[in-house]
Amino acid sequence: MAIGFRTQHWPVILLAFVLALPACRRREQPLYAVVPKGQSNAFWQTVHAGAAAEAREAKVDIDWNGPALESDFTRQVEIVDDFINRHVEGIELAPNDREALVPAIHRAHLAGIPLTVIDSGANTDEYVSFVATDNYGGGVLGARRLGEILGKRGNVALIANAPGSASTLEREKGFKDTLAKEFPDIKLVAWQYGMAEYAHSLSVTEDILTAHPELNGVFASNESSAVGAIQGVKARGLVGKVKVVGFDSSPALLDNLRSGAIDALVVQDPFRMAYEGLKTLVDYRAGRKPPREIDLPPTLVTHDNLSEPKIQQLLNPDLQKYLK
Repeated sequence: MAIGFRTQHWPVILLAFVLALPACRRREQPLYAVVPKGQSNAFWQTVHAGAAAEAREAKVDIDWNGPALESDFTRQVEIVDDFINRHVEGIELAPNDREALVPAIHRAHLAGIPLTVIDSGANTDEYVSFVATDNYGGGVLGARRLGEILGKRGNVALIANAPGSASTLEREKGFKDTLAKEFPDIKLVAWQYGMAEYAHSLSVTEDILTAHPELNGVFASNESSAVGAIQGVKARGLVGKVKVVGFDSSPALLDNLRSGAIDALVVQDPFRMAYEGLKTLVDYRAGRKPPREIDLPPTLVTHDNLSEPKIQQLLNPDLQKYLK
């Protein structure tokens, strides 16, 4: 009776086994996760393209996912945890808070998933590599440019990004330190966070311009704060009177640089940053030892050097080549 029962059910068992095969089959290519701070800014689309470029060369796949807003670190933690549960080969992460992402990074470490931090640091050493712009140096560049165009004297404001973002905190520190050391006659009269949002950055810029009609210059420490700052200056008819130096680039910021509304932009190389970040993970998985830190120099872009080929290549990577 028992043998007959098993024989009778062989077709059903065989069918279930065949249907389960696709789920058990290994991925055709290793899968890596890329988790940006957010997805709304042009900067992160370039990061996506850089990671995709290395993935194509290394013959691996990437899964790109990040929170809609850079301030939503709770959502970023959830995304990292999801990739840990999916047992990806590695995680390339741009932490949007230097403390909040530490437990998630630790969970990846415990799961044996290598993780490389890009763009902005986290207060942990449980990572393969840290790939980022010299953000402090970028703040120094911004301060020196503003000091130069203001004739080493005047009143300036800082439109900062958001508390907890290690990369922009370093830029802001570099800016403030340099003003204090090299430009004693330039006073930082206002400093507010734009919270990584265009509208909020515009609002705080308008508040500062109202409170400080004597303002001569503004330094904005990321793309959204720079967009908000220049919108506020233009809305008050203060272009030329209030000099603006921003950080990062986007089509709108570059248009304002060409027109003279913005004096200069301190720019990064997000394409190379993401490319090198994923490469460290691929190399680690292959048994090679990637550098513990990779520092990428910032570049000052002005109206005078904007048309130079190396600047154009930096500002206009072929995103569609990798993101289509």
